[in-house]
Amino acid sequence: MMENKVEAFIEKHQLIEKQRRVIVGVSGGPDSMALLHFLWSRRAKYKLDIIAVGVDHQLRAHVSEQDMLYVKKQCKQWNIPFDMSKVDVTSYERKHKVGTQLAARTLRYEVFAEKMKQYEADYLALGHHGDDQIETMLMGMIRMTSLQGLRGIPIKRLFARGKIIRPLLPLTKEEIESYCTTYEIKPRIDDSNFETDYTRNELRLRVVPVLKDKNHYLHQTIQQLSETIQEDEAYIMSEAEKLLPHIVTLRESPRCATIEINHFTKHPVSLQKRVFRLTLNYLYKQNIPDKISYTHEQIFLQLLEDSTSNKLLHFPQQLHVEKSYNNVYLFFKQAKKTTEAFHVVIEDIPTQVSLPDQSVIKVERVYDISTYRQTAHCFIYPEAALSFPLHIRHRQAGDRMSYEGLQGSKKLKDIFIDDKVPRHRRDQIYLLTDDEAEVLWLVGMRKKAMKQNNDNSYIVVTYYEELNNEEGK
Repeated sequence: MMENKVEAFIEKHQLIEKQRRVIVGVSGGPDSMALLHFLWSRRAKYKLDIIAVGVDHQLRAHVSEQDMLYVKKQCKQWNIPFDMSKVDVTSYERKHKVGTQLAARTLRYEVFAEKMKQYEADYLALGHHGDDQIETMLMGMIRMTSLQGLRGIPIKRLFARGKIIRPLLPLTKEEIESYCTTYEIKPRIDDSNFETDYTRNELRLRVVPVLKDKNHYLHQTIQQLSETIQEDEAYIMSEAEKLLPHIVTLRESPRCATIEINHFTKHPVSLQKRVFRLTLNYLYKQNIPDKISYTHEQIFLQLLEDSTSNKLLHFPQQLHVEKSYNNVYLFFKQAKKTTEAFHVVIEDIPTQVSLPDQSVIKVERVYDISTYRQTAHCFIYPEAALSFPLHIRHRQAGDRMSYEGLQGSKKLKDIFIDDKVPRHRRDQIYLLTDDEAEVLWLVGMRKKAMKQNNDNSYIVVTYYEELNNEEGK
């Protein structure tokens, strides 16, 4: 019996806790109406509060409206609250330049998320079944090249304020239709399901029947495969999430990431791939473009092994992937613009300068430097040896610098090459200069050699990546 299968599946995967509110996504078709009826018939057993939610995509003239009227009538008969929303799929397609199915799905799930919040629901129950799982797995095999693409439809997952659950995954389409016949449910049939314009429909009508002839329990086999892949993928991803902060440095302003190649490549390739994916998730704010593919992943992994010291790759949405010696930097091109043409003149001392990247430079005059020390973040120099006012800026054409141990001076470009500074960071490094344009300090890097001071008056310049960082003192 279908009911026994579904109840066993719910129990095995702990899909439903008692005394919960469930939104059921309904379209009027056999799958969603069977699911609605099943949960309604078990409402006392599970102590459920059920609300039916329908979404009219307005794609089939007045037919979709008739579907919703049918659902409304059936819900009234079963005494189930019904909430219906209309969405404009055509306008969404045009605006976002996506296909009809993706547009409809996006808008449908937006409605579901809104209703979950509105009704304070714990679950969103959807009517996907075993044949849907077969189709999804086949589409993954056709289009995807990773385990993620072969996970299929998840039994449950977090969504909005609760979870999506799919209690009908152990069933075939035939079993659901038989259930509808048994309980005299007369669902609406979407004629577009019989068209072969979409890949999923073509698989449903032409490929799946052939496979099921070879294996009458194919839906069970595929479901077990999906669960196994999901379990394995979940474990690997959990390990990747643990590893991420140890081998990738993520920064927020500007949003970027740094990977130390030697450290990264010590780990298995399967973990490297997942950490790379998590890094992209961070950079793209969980919205990785569809154009990011297996090819990008392979190009990235090849970059790690490339003997070339410096190389720049271009990913979608102006994400740059730059290899510089033993590091790979991932950053958006736009981020560079925030630091271009920065120049501040230090007229008064003491003062504090807020920099474009939200770091801070403090300039002060001191007469006792015993509590200070020269560090990468602190520059100390005799006041009498400086030409005022001082300047904080980025590099300019012709900039050169003399530092301790160097005979004469050297171009900043050559210093950056010597210190293996990646190209994209060279225009972001701050310079402290005097009023004669002599470079005193490449902040965080090289410094002009200290001169003897007979006046006991010093200028101390301290760089703070965060205002409360007291590293320089």
